[in-house]
Amino acid sequence: MEPDTIAEVARQAAQMATGASGAGHDDHGGGHVAIPYIREIIVFLVASVLLVPLFKWFKASPVLGYLFVGAVIGPFGLAIIDDVQGVSAMAELGVVFLLFMIGLELSVERLKAMRTMVFGLGFAQVLVSGAVIAGAALWWGNSVQASIIIGLCLALSSTAVIMQLLMERGEFASRMGRTSFAILLAQDLAVVPLLMLVTIFAAGENGHVAELVGTALLRAVIAVLLIIFVGRWLVRHLYRMVTWTQSPELFMALTLLAVLGTAWFTGYAGLSMALGAFLAGLLLSETEFRHQVETDIEPFKGLLLGLFFISIGMGIDFGVLASEWSNVLIGVVGLIVLKATILIGLVRAFGLPLTTSLRTGLILSAGGEFAFVGVTAAMGSDIISEPVAQYMLIVAAVSMALTPFLADFGALLKRLIDDRMGAEPIQASEDEARGLDGHVIIAGYGRVGQTVAKMLGDLKHPYMALDLNVPRTRDCRSKGEPVYYGDAAKTDVLERVGADHAGAVVITLDNFAAASRAVEAIRDRWPAIPIFVRAWDMSHSDELFKLGATGVVPETLESSLQLAGQVLESLGTPREAVGDIIMRIRERDYVGLEAPGSDDAKPIPVHPDADDKPGKAAAE
Repeated sequence: MEPDTIAEVARQAAQMATGASGAGHDDHGGGHVAIPYIREIIVFLVASVLLVPLFKWFKASPVLGYLFVGAVIGPFGLAIIDDVQGVSAMAELGVVFLLFMIGLELSVERLKAMRTMVFGLGFAQVLVSGAVIAGAALWWGNSVQASIIIGLCLALSSTAVIMQLLMERGEFASRMGRTSFAILLAQDLAVVPLLMLVTIFAAGENGHVAELVGTALLRAVIAVLLIIFVGRWLVRHLYRMVTWTQSPELFMALTLLAVLGTAWFTGYAGLSMALGAFLAGLLLSETEFRHQVETDIEPFKGLLLGLFFISIGMGIDFGVLASEWSNVLIGVVGLIVLKATILIGLVRAFGLPLTTSLRTGLILSAGGEFAFVGVTAAMGSDIISEPVAQYMLIVAAVSMALTPFLADFGALLKRLIDDRMGAEPIQASEDEARGLDGHVIIAGYGRVGQTVAKMLGDLKHPYMALDLNVPRTRDCRSKGEPVYYGDAAKTDVLERVGADHAGAVVITLDNFAAASRAVEAIRDRWPAIPIFVRAWDMSHSDELFKLGATGVVPETLESSLQLAGQVLESLGTPREAVGDIIMRIRERDYVGLEAPGSDDAKPIPVHPDADDKPGKAAAE
């Protein structure tokens, strides 16, 4: 997107404010001022509200719904909207917000924890798939620059579609889900240099490519360093100042300023505006404001990204699909076969099982949304001819529509292989935690352990669980959850689930004597690893702290506090006052546990008989 896009939007707003007619629309209303693009916005909203839910009802990606809406209302469809360029200028802000959200999720710690899979397997997939597809495009008569862009664009998969599938099917925490996520992270990171490459190739017609590459890299380094070192300090201070005012409007305004300001800065420096937005997200991902920013910006990203895909659909001539269906079929099948074969081979080369390799290869084998971003940008820069771009966009769209069916086919292959070769053992093998770093080990996968796992899954943080309940373990394994049979008090079992490089251990065992043994064994073998334990009462908490637990949550205390809080609210006590009371009790009792060996820090039991009669305490 050109760096003047935001300025153009501001100019049109100024025209509207002073009574000028915007974007070529006539002023019909007896002195009333026409709002720029009001007709296009209304058509976009109406079409989205009516048609996109149909795609979700059929369990298809909303991205495909937006593309279909664009094709229907665009010049190749019903021609309701013919100003494609004007809509595209606004819609490209969706790419800026998408890259910001990606940066917001890609914290430095997360990248460090998954570095082997992301920077090893993920980047290998992008480079190998991109090179093979580029070779095929070159063989079909495209230029070198066009072939490189086509190869890299089609090497990328759909983050939006695949992540939604994994979350809906509860498979994000499975090995296939974790592997797919790592590859998608690498692909998301590759988008920024891809967009820079389009800019370099576009300028290469009027200059020496090597000189342009060097200049672009120098600008990129300077811009990135300024954003990181100045922005890191500035962003934290600005957010702390705004949160002090407790104004949600100012918080939202600062977030928009961070996104659009950094995007404008990198655009002004001659780089991609998406790069600036990505860096802004990366900076904010390291702050305590990350989750609030993510919540606030999600509607903007969703609407603008939907508008972007509608604008892409408006430029796709689906008449090509009708007239060239055989070539489109060859392109779709060829893309899926090439990417699946490469992915299966690479995943196997990184030591993962055959079933994981097959499922990962199939679910990632289709095209993705960034194919539309890259190919459209290259077509606008005259790197790729319009007929070739139209063909590539249709191939990407059709293959994306097949992603859920490819995922189902992978699951079917897994079941057939398990039936023929025997189901995967529920005990962890030595390669179960291969590629994981900083993951969480959950000891005990009952109701509490499953709640912890769900929260980790929602935050896309990897985990592995141990449980001694065979039916539960086998049932969870059938759903793709990383749950294994094993005793968390045995160090050899913990080694198999990667305790040497785990980020934390969470012990949620119902057997509290076993929990104590597990804490003792883990602390003796891994003295630096954080251990968080579910305890019975304050006395048990004191014992666990003495054994080396990092954090303990007494079950009876927490349940008593929640129950008492509900009683107080029902009696008319304000919720804020109840919250303050509960917080004071937590601070008083939990602080008392910080020095469990001290005579001055004796914990206060929940019930007088809790020390000797846990069953009675629980009943009461």
